[in-house]
Amino acid sequence: MISMSDNDIKIVCLNRLKNNESLMIKSKFNKKHSAENVTQGLDLSGKNIAITGVNSGLGQETMRVLESRGAHIIGMARSLEKAKSAAHSNGGNITPLACELSSFESVKQCADSIKELAIPIDVLICNAGIMALPKLQLQNGFEQQFNTNHLGHFILAHNLIDQVKQADQGRIVMLSSLAHKMAPLKGIDFDNLDGSQGYNDWKFYGQAKLANLLTAVSLAKHLEGSSATANAVHPGVIKTNLSRSMSGLQGLLINNPLSSLLIKLALGGKSIPQGASTQCYVATAPELSDVSGKYFSDNNEERPSRLAQDEALADRLWDFSCDTLKNYL
Repeated sequence: MISMSDNDIKIVCLNRLKNNESLMIKSKFNKKHSAENVTQGLDLSGKNIAITGVNSGLGQETMRVLESRGAHIIGMARSLEKAKSAAHSNGGNITPLACELSSFESVKQCADSIKELAIPIDVLICNAGIMALPKLQLQNGFEQQFNTNHLGHFILAHNLIDQVKQADQGRIVMLSSLAHKMAPLKGIDFDNLDGSQGYNDWKFYGQAKLANLLTAVSLAKHLEGSSATANAVHPGVIKTNLSRSMSGLQGLLINNPLSSLLIKLALGGKSIPQGASTQCYVATAPELSDVSGKYFSDNNEERPSRLAQDEALADRLWDFSCDTLKNYL
């Protein structure tokens, strides 16, 4: 039998604590830093970066900053007109494309258009989304937030995996949210994806954001053996047009001229440049070249919910999505 003194036990515990802490990636940046701060000094010349939702908010700022660092941007919006308008207002090296995430046909066409460019995709940032729809809406037989935020982006990411692998160090960045912790107790309620057994705006938003996070986990697994990675991020609490669908009291509170100030003061909210920082950091930071399957917030790794770490749930969602979308993959 090997005996250990109290001091030996303390040393072992401290070493284990240090080892556990080392597993959590910490950077020199925090929630106060902007997208420009976290990409300062980077030369992205020759990089091809595809971004959804570039016509406003975080997507627009992400496009602006990464293009200013030399990247060629494939800027996607709900319509070609919106994408072209965003590209024109930004200027620079931008290829506009239509990608209506709620339409499986539109997403597949967009992915095919990107493939026709015959270029590697260094970064795919799945940024666009809808939030907290006050009433149940269906499309393709699914509740609209799950349909748009998860299934639409799943088609895009799945179809572009090979081009991401062709890059020297390709990356997929999925925008999730702290709201993934608001998902149903099952995580993904496969028996109620159409809301027929009850609908709650925030619970279904949380389910869609959990699905984004689980997709990043699955993508990381499917990218093993290549130089490509996949991670998920929480951008923070930010006043963008993501809240455009809200109604009632919460819509009144969020969508008013004083809301940005109220969010910042009451909820520690961020500006749009600050909100875009984490996705830009995860998309470009050299030190994250071999980091995959992680969840980031405020430019640092965070521990997601227990359900978000459930590999069996991630596998089930992947298989379900592949089977459901087989005609578009």
